[in-house]
Amino acid sequence: MAILVLAEHDNVSLKLDTAKVVACGQAIGGDIDVLVVGHDCAAVVTEAQKLNGVRNVLVADSASYTNHLADNVADLMLAIAADYEHVLAAASSFGKDVLPRVAALLDVSQLSEVIEVVSNDTFVRPVYAGNALATVQSLDDKKVMTVRSSAFDAVAADGCADLVTLSQDIAPQVEFVTQSLTESERPELGSASVVVSGGRALGNSDNFGILEQLADKLGGALGASRAAVDAGYVPNDLQVGQTGKIVAPDLYIAVGISGAIQHLAGMKDSKVIVAINKDPEAPIFQVADYGLEADLFEAVPELLAKL
Repeated sequence: MAILVLAEHDNVSLKLDTAKVVACGQAIGGDIDVLVVGHDCAAVVTEAQKLNGVRNVLVADSASYTNHLADNVADLMLAIAADYEHVLAAASSFGKDVLPRVAALLDVSQLSEVIEVVSNDTFVRPVYAGNALATVQSLDDKKVMTVRSSAFDAVAADGCADLVTLSQDIAPQVEFVTQSLTESERPELGSASVVVSGGRALGNSDNFGILEQLADKLGGALGASRAAVDAGYVPNDLQVGQTGKIVAPDLYIAVGISGAIQHLAGMKDSKVIVAINKDPEAPIFQVADYGLEADLFEAVPELLAKL
């Protein structure tokens, strides 16, 4: 049995999520190959070769793949899918963009947000915003799966996989025009060990500055609730929740967040949850390990002064 893992990267470095998806592949059992699609991505390939348990690193290095456009990547994966029973990717924006296309091209059903492997054809995934878990068996010949990386520990970087250069000449289906990115020196939200998130109680975008200071002090990432994003306080790439990013850091600090089900679905697996809210009835306190009933505009500056 062979497993194909789609690597996620920025042509410079490999994302930690890939090592976690490989761990899911190990739980399934079988030979694991990692597919690196990009341009001038030799450093990424070297990192992928070091992932424990990986047999081969397949490399498609072409200017057509510089921006990792989903249609182009999916066509390439279709060309090599015949050799694999399982096709895996992280349940990130990239994975959710590519794998549904792959599943449709293969005419199979996709398994989304897998958090546990029961056997090579049976998996556990959350439903109803994470309030229930479904055990699903796939009878398809090929299992196309997105993996919730927060549910798996990354494999060690002590391997030595073989390098295979792909020769498939796939004509690009989509051309890149432009993109707008939010630049930040903070850790990436999805993989940060500390996340400081704010809600609508912050009142405006300027007040998020105090949370930025707290995140910087703790070496963490900045997050936000859907309400704060919808209000225009912060960009939507900072949203944590069912319709945003799923995070599971070592420390999650929720400031001025009531704790709607939509938000809890994205952060309740955090190892330690700290909530700061002046409403004693806020649902966030039900999942918090530590709760502080206080005005955030008094509590956060005091916390910053102590750090």
